[in-house]
Amino acid sequence: MAKDMEVGTEYAPKDYQDPPPAPLIDPEELGKWSFYRAIIAEFIATLLFLYITVLTVIGYKSQSSTDQCGGVGILGIAWAFGGMIFVLVYCTAGISGGHINPAVTFGLFLARKVSLVRAIMYIVAQCLGAICGCGLVKAFQKAYYVKYGGGANTLNDGYSTGTGLGAEIIGTFVLVYTVFAATDPKRNARDSHVPVLAPLPIGFAVFMVHLATIPVTGTGINPARSFGAAVIYGDNKAWDDQWIFWVGPFIGAAIAAFYHQFILRAGAVKALGSFRSNA
Repeated sequence: MAKDMEVGTEYAPKDYQDPPPAPLIDPEELGKWSFYRAIIAEFIATLLFLYITVLTVIGYKSQSSTDQCGGVGILGIAWAFGGMIFVLVYCTAGISGGHINPAVTFGLFLARKVSLVRAIMYIVAQCLGAICGCGLVKAFQKAYYVKYGGGANTLNDGYSTGTGLGAEIIGTFVLVYTVFAATDPKRNARDSHVPVLAPLPIGFAVFMVHLATIPVTGTGINPARSFGAAVIYGDNKAWDDQWIFWVGPFIGAAIAAFYHQFILRAGAVKALGSFRSNA
């Protein structure tokens, strides 16, 4: 099988096709129903994600408050987050791409996978969905919601701001890097089963990152998740730490996009080789 490798300044024929870069601004998509359908899908998916996961967190805290061995534990919380991402990415990948996370959208925007307009609308829809999801939890279980922290992300005691920020950067890097790897057109072309299984490694990435960082920040790696919980819970501590859950994930997403596109996929080398050939 032909390999995508450099031979001098020429490249061997590819057995896959990279999609063209998304335009920065695409006015045509504003007139398509598929664009608005994708925004609705992101809104509903993020709403469901926050509803299930925040309920899981509150349920665990409620049960463990009277019995230290009660509830699902940190492992169960991690499974709830990872499992929901697996389910929702599987359900929405063919409609919106299954982002469900502003950091993922930002990383894909930097890689020219989505336009600026689509990226902004996705992020707005995700944040609104997160707010509504947390709002449903509070509406159904207000007493428990207020008593057990509303699932809000904060920097836990004993950890410095730098440690929390680093945890969010690395955790989001793992997630966004997995998204790029799982949806790589080269891999999809050579392994026909990969597109079907793509949601699985993404869900597992979320699961593993939660196991590692719940003790540090409660695990954000998704600005919409942190923002929605902070809006509905309204705690000062959650707002004081909110910047960590935006800056960290966006930095991690940017690093993952650069690493995958310009190092693993040799985007910079290919661009230089094309420039030299034209010269």
